[in-house]
Amino acid sequence: MSETSPTIALQFDGQGLLPCIVQDWLDGTVLMVGFMNQEAWEVTCQSQRVHFWSRSRNRLWKKGETSGHELILKEMFVDCDQDTILVKAQPIGPTCHTGNRSCFFSPVPSSTSEKEAALFPGTAWGGITRRLYEMVVERKVHPNPDSYVSKLMEGGVDHIFKKVVEEAGEVLLAGKNGDREEIIYEMADLWFHSLIMLGYFSIPPEDIYQELGKRFGKSGIRQPEGGATHG
Repeated sequence: MSETSPTIALQFDGQGLLPCIVQDWLDGTVLMVGFMNQEAWEVTCQSQRVHFWSRSRNRLWKKGETSGHELILKEMFVDCDQDTILVKAQPIGPTCHTGNRSCFFSPVPSSTSEKEAALFPGTAWGGITRRLYEMVVERKVHPNPDSYVSKLMEGGVDHIFKKVVEEAGEVLLAGKNGDREEIIYEMADLWFHSLIMLGYFSIPPEDIYQELGKRFGKSGIRQPEGGATHG
């Protein structure tokens, strides 16, 4: 991202504003929606910190100016009509003033079953998985010599594969022993190392959720393309 304001013919509304959608640059989570005027656009480009025009305060507003929960600019896009801005940013702390990671944390009731809903982000499990994945990707992009994940990444894909296999073996042994607490502990280790493998290949957990979602009401037997099901 250039530190100078790009020359783009933005199509501001009658109040001189444009809606601005902010996404987490790592996994695409929509964090918030605000408004930018020309000044907010220029200051954001120049400072690499996301700024908005606050309609309630009637002034330029830097996200996180009081809370410290800034949005570090990674990329900016405009839509085809040049009247909406998309910001990809690295959030420092929770984005929402409520303390939630995203302002969009209130699900709309639907007919989706609890079993299906549990597979997708927004649930506690999905949120924990996503945050762990974010940490893994952060360690991949910005290695930390004191980080276990960074050291595992530096060892290469074969080193990661070996750890996943080792943890899978530990899960099997725990299951054979029939110890509930041991199974939980070892399964957590397996899931964690599986997330490291996903992070290595830049595969977000949402892709796994979607694949799981496709399997409701379907046979567990994968059919060959063009072939018939036997048995």
